[in-house]
Amino acid sequence: MGTGKRVELLAPAGNYESFLGAIHAGADAVYLGGEKFGARAYADNFTEEQLCSAIRYAHFYNRKVYLTLNTLVKEKEMPQLYEYLSPFYKEGLDGVIVQDMGVFLYVKKHFPKLSLHVSTQMAITGVHGAEKLKQLGAERIVPARELSLEEIRLIKEETGIEIETFIHGAMCYCYSGQCLFSSILGGRSGNRGKCAQPCRLAYKVNGKEAHYLSLKDMCTIEMIPELIEAGIDSFKIEGRMKKPEYAAGVTALYRKYIDRYYESGAKNYAVSRNDMDMLKSLYIRSEILDGYYKRQNGAVMVTVGKPSYSGSDEKLLQEIRETYIERQPRQAVKGTILLKAGEPAEFQVELGSVKRDSKQEKNGMSGSAVLKGAVVQEALKQPLEEESIRKQLGKCGGTPFTMEELSIKMEGKVFLPLKELNELRRKTLELLEEKIREENGFVCKERKEESICIQNDTDTNFFRNETDFQDGIYVLVQTKEQLKAVERAAAKDTTELQAVFIAAELFETENGSIKRNEVYERTRALSQKLAGGIFAAYPYVMRDKDCKTAVCFCEESIFSGILVRNIEGLSLLQKERYSGKIVTDAGVYIWNKGALEFFTKEADLCTFPLELNSGERRSLENKKMLQIVYGRLPMMVTANCIQKTSGTCRKADGAVKKGESAVLQLTDRMGKIFPVYTNCRNCYNVIYNSVPLSLHKGAFAKGTGKYRLDFTTEDGKETEKILSYFCRNYAKGMENPPYKEYTTGHEKRGTD
Repeated sequence: MGTGKRVELLAPAGNYESFLGAIHAGADAVYLGGEKFGARAYADNFTEEQLCSAIRYAHFYNRKVYLTLNTLVKEKEMPQLYEYLSPFYKEGLDGVIVQDMGVFLYVKKHFPKLSLHVSTQMAITGVHGAEKLKQLGAERIVPARELSLEEIRLIKEETGIEIETFIHGAMCYCYSGQCLFSSILGGRSGNRGKCAQPCRLAYKVNGKEAHYLSLKDMCTIEMIPELIEAGIDSFKIEGRMKKPEYAAGVTALYRKYIDRYYESGAKNYAVSRNDMDMLKSLYIRSEILDGYYKRQNGAVMVTVGKPSYSGSDEKLLQEIRETYIERQPRQAVKGTILLKAGEPAEFQVELGSVKRDSKQEKNGMSGSAVLKGAVVQEALKQPLEEESIRKQLGKCGGTPFTMEELSIKMEGKVFLPLKELNELRRKTLELLEEKIREENGFVCKERKEESICIQNDTDTNFFRNETDFQDGIYVLVQTKEQLKAVERAAAKDTTELQAVFIAAELFETENGSIKRNEVYERTRALSQKLAGGIFAAYPYVMRDKDCKTAVCFCEESIFSGILVRNIEGLSLLQKERYSGKIVTDAGVYIWNKGALEFFTKEADLCTFPLELNSGERRSLENKKMLQIVYGRLPMMVTANCIQKTSGTCRKADGAVKKGESAVLQLTDRMGKIFPVYTNCRNCYNVIYNSVPLSLHKGAFAKGTGKYRLDFTTEDGKETEKILSYFCRNYAKGMENPPYKEYTTGHEKRGTD
């Protein structure tokens, strides 16, 4: 099938055995984690020595290695990044997979020859975000797993950036990078590679217990032709926490069918029942599906029953181990040794032998190396014997070679210490390895700090260098009742209240404009009473269909600005040359000064993330930072819908008008109730914490600043009471709040 660039098969490796299994089974590239900065903290991971060895080994076989740097990185950790990456960069590491914008820009500046891949943890959901990252220097993006095949095709067609997508393995319920469930409940953050997977537990909805948050594992082997023809560049297998047999076995089967497609095309493409059964026996949960490629959500995607792994075929696992892990392929070489008294010993090796290896032919492997060693002496007592020479030069253990043929040329009786023969053999084979890697196109990179200019096509006038936001209280509302409560508070001449963010889904839109209804008129009236004005709060997730609606908020004069919750929203505003104020939400992560500098240039005001403690926030103090001090924290933002899984789609069955939303309850085994906000316009859920965050005794009480109150499930009376309380106690914190249960989140403990 064609002669163009083939899709890359990218396999996981949680340890060196998994790496070998994946390479031997046919992976074009392997992604793995080192001892720091990776999103699988509980995998075995690779030491520096192992990782460097893996890079060399992969390059010998013309494969690539990508390192995961896909966690959020604290400011105090940033100085470690240079020394950590340097040895891998020097060794020729092919790319890094990054979540943190500060890390992204740091790598681009200091390691400019290193390919930057944007992790799915950055939750890129559309053309605008992908284009933005490409302008900043990304070579590849791993978009959100929730995107459909058509959305992926559109990103590829519009931007031309390399696209890497997951094709097999476990599925997160939340948009990757936007999950705080494990972090808030147990301190184990998914953004730090330590997720405790609370999504795999049972919960109750409407009195019925089931595993509502546990998605079926993905298996797309039957979709390979469609995925390739959609323009995807790299097929990624999930599973760095799984056994080496999984990495090797799954890789081998996908290798088989990718090759079959290129040989025979899509017309006669079919996966045998036996091979499908093999896949299902390799650490797959009880049910599988093809992910989000062809569906947006639904109960069919969820393992409602117990989401445990099905049993594995031990005989199959042993066969995989013997074939791909324990049996290292060796490349045949033929050598010639020249030994003449008074002259340096000369050893020449050449890849290949009389019987050329079929894999060498297929891979086009070739090469030779020659080195001179110590000076050969004339033998006085014990001359070298041919048998001894063959024994020493035939030892290729620890290398990818086997000495299949050896020619010995000696003139007279000569002597050379055996250790010199061994050293000559070792160095010559190392040189041959290096030449083969170079022939494959891999070279070591210079280890020195380098700097380049980051390209960005944004108008320089767009950058926001100063802010006129005043200290005080900022409020986010997402219901009409909450909006009315804020109106009542504003009517009391509350000077502490600066601005209000209103959920965009409260406004009805039609034909590209906002309807002049009750919410619109209330917003216009309220905007006259606030120094900071009114902001439209964009959705937590923005897909292509959402961007088309979101543009009308840019053109509406009642808004002073827009609150963006993702890279897609920020990039859309830049493309529209939006002249209003821009505020980024807590999910646009700022964990270090690199990210701080970047986002405070692109926005007028930025919100502190929710996982930093008070000390870590102080290291990032900036006049353009806003802190959330009250509100139920968004634990998960999900494309799948608990309402739909547990009953019917409210939007589809006509039970609600377009744009209206609802709240249902998710109850855990301890009886804690997590409200689930169902956004029907944008078709996603937000699962909130069981109790609100409240820092009335912390940062809020210690001094002036910019503080935000988020109203989520509160009714009008609750909203008015809470808002009044915070306004009265601004920078004082003397009174007890009008609620009993609350959490201080990560204010003291932070995340590991």
